[in-house]
Amino acid sequence: MQMFRKLFIMIVALVGLAACSGGNEFVSSRGAPEIERSYNLAGFAFAAQADLSVSENEGYYPIADIVWRGDPRGARVPQIAAMFDTAAKRSKAGLTGEIPVAVKVTLVRFHGVTDRTRYSVGGNYNIIFDLTVTDARTGTIVEPTRRITANLQAPGGTRAVQLEQSGQTQKVRVVNFLTSVLQKELS
Repeated sequence: MQMFRKLFIMIVALVGLAACSGGNEFVSSRGAPEIERSYNLAGFAFAAQADLSVSENEGYYPIADIVWRGDPRGARVPQIAAMFDTAAKRSKAGLTGEIPVAVKVTLVRFHGVTDRTRYSVGGNYNIIFDLTVTDARTGTIVEPTRRITANLQAPGGTRAVQLEQSGQTQKVRVVNFLTSVLQKELS
């Protein structure tokens, strides 16, 4: 009976978390200066904080900094770096302003959803990174480091399967989202 009660409470909490996810995406940038941006993306660098923990646990919400299931098991930080690199390359087309800039992204957290969560209640991709913008010619800081928090809804159950079957894999959705986040933060 005690076990059933704990399971029931956990399920109610998870459904509540899924319901709280609200809209499709949320982006928050602390410390974004109010400036006129006319950037030409000339360089991009990715780094991850050295002490990030990675989980391959298939629980509903593993306690870790990095949870990613959109690629086969392997070195997760390089997989995430590749998604940011692709997003930066795509963003470059829309950033053709006057000032050539180099952008550095330092990963703080990349918490996706486990397969268990994805094929049941769904959740959010919670991506947190620090963004620094420098003049590509001189190295002078154009925009000091600021923290970006970006959340993308991760549909669950049947909707997750439908998206996958239509080609909207986790990786496709996250790269598209990161592209829009970088474009927004640099425009």
